[in-house]
Amino acid sequence: MRSEWIEKSEVEHILAALTTENRLACLISLSTGLRLNDVLAIKTEQARKGRFTIREQKTGKTRLVRLPVPLQQAALCIAGQHYVFENRLDGKKHRTRQAVFKDLRRAAVLFRVKEHITPHSMRKIYAVEEYARHGDLKRVQRLLNHSDEAVTMLYAMANCVRKNTKSRKKK
Repeated sequence: MRSEWIEKSEVEHILAALTTENRLACLISLSTGLRLNDVLAIKTEQARKGRFTIREQKTGKTRLVRLPVPLQQAALCIAGQHYVFENRLDGKKHRTRQAVFKDLRRAAVLFRVKEHITPHSMRKIYAVEEYARHGDLKRVQRLLNHSDEAVTMLYAMANCVRKNTKSRKKK
């Protein structure tokens, strides 16, 4: 099942129920549009700089990332020697995406959220907000580092898809 978009106000309740590290990982994804794997792979040295280039794990493309100062400070508070999000068993590895996913699903169940939200939902929320703020699909495409404009449109208009689906179910 694919991850779904939900209102940012709804996701804020869920994030409040996560562990500190998992909440921060989701907040970084929410504010940068990075995929969770790329967030978890942020090295402590990169977080110190606050502005850095990453190579996306999924696509191999490079991307400039700017961490907002409050998130940068929070990241440095929990950062390990090698990674911001250290693996609990081995500090030379980063936290797994499954650990964040399980915590997010637990919180979603706790709040009785019907939508299938995953860490990737943060990326969709980011896309919807950026598109609403600027109205420029090409900008959103560049920020998400998408090759295909049609894929970007699915992300940027995920809120419209959800509204249409809900209205069809009511009929």
